[in-house]
Amino acid sequence: MTIVSRLANLSAARVNRIPRELKLFAGASLVLGVAYSMFDSIFNNFLDQRFAISPFQRSFLEFPRELPGFLVVFVSAALWFLCSRRLAVVCMSLGAVAVLFIGFASPSFYVMLLWLFFYSMGQHLYMPLASAIGMELAREGQTGRRLGQLNAIRNAAAIGGSFLVVIGFRSLGFHFETIFILGAIGLVIAATFMFAMKPTPTHKAGAYLQLHKEYKLYYTLAVISGARKQIFITFAPWVLVKIFNQPTEIMASLFLAGGIIGIIFQPFLGWAIDHYGERPVLASEAVILVFICFGYGFSKFLLPERIAFPVVVACFLLDQMVFSVSMARSTFIKKIAKQPQDVQPALTASVTIDHVFSISAALLGGLIWDRFGFQYVFLFGVGIALLNLVAALQVKVPEKEPA
Repeated sequence: MTIVSRLANLSAARVNRIPRELKLFAGASLVLGVAYSMFDSIFNNFLDQRFAISPFQRSFLEFPRELPGFLVVFVSAALWFLCSRRLAVVCMSLGAVAVLFIGFASPSFYVMLLWLFFYSMGQHLYMPLASAIGMELAREGQTGRRLGQLNAIRNAAAIGGSFLVVIGFRSLGFHFETIFILGAIGLVIAATFMFAMKPTPTHKAGAYLQLHKEYKLYYTLAVISGARKQIFITFAPWVLVKIFNQPTEIMASLFLAGGIIGIIFQPFLGWAIDHYGERPVLASEAVILVFICFGYGFSKFLLPERIAFPVVVACFLLDQMVFSVSMARSTFIKKIAKQPQDVQPALTASVTIDHVFSISAALLGGLIWDRFGFQYVFLFGVGIALLNLVAALQVKVPEKEPA
């Protein structure tokens, strides 16, 4: 038997040992990651070329895009009769329909906003489910490791999606509509994987609407996270597209590079959470964000353009990496939860809390950009990062995860 065949047999045996549910969830995460990555890679350029929107319109767009995040706790309560895995099927199916409508039934910017609302609803409903299901499939004491592995899979998927966009636009004659069709197909395949998973117990409607004072620090971190994420989601790509005039291929290439880095970084981050705890990980993120925001906002003014652009690109890639520190907030609530059934409702509630401040930050950031300039948006981001550091230093968890 050759070395190659031995390695192939060992790999096959290792895959066979993976539980069925984990295989299905990993498969869904992979295909879903490809679909989301393709959409993200083209969306800013799609907006710019199809509707020629202003910076304020771009920030206003975050209202219908982020409003579902505010509503997610109420929608989850209304759909309480669906377990997490069946609700995930609904999320992905809704996204598939909405993607097609964005690409083929958007005669105006405002009609597109309606379809974007439904696409975003599917995304936001799935956000807490991804963490909850991932932690359900983890061994005791290895929650961070499992979430890191799943996030690495999503990063590998992002590579595939971004690479397809780069090659498609450069060599295969792709248009925006091509990506919307492929994205919808990916979402349907992911929904099929999730439907094949065994159902789990449901939560009562009231569980989603109840806040616990014992989790107030977790909710505080969600508030700060909501404001912080707009720096990456909205304004960082817009700096590259509008201030540095970068085309679709370059944006897709950056998402591709971020995915490659994330394959290595995500498992390491999960390992760091398990071994060092949530506090140092969250505090490190906050410190790094201070430097990232200064790089985004002031490189163009303080450095020659040939240096400023690489600095902003480095900030963008580093921002992609530390964005995944959100998994530390998920493991934090799992460790401090009074009972296991509190975890998914708390994750869902945090999405709503996050988005109250996310929407506010997007609108405020757009006004600041319009009136004072983009650099002051990132100065605002520095303040958010410092608040994040103060909150992170208050984090304390039990030595062992609850059984």
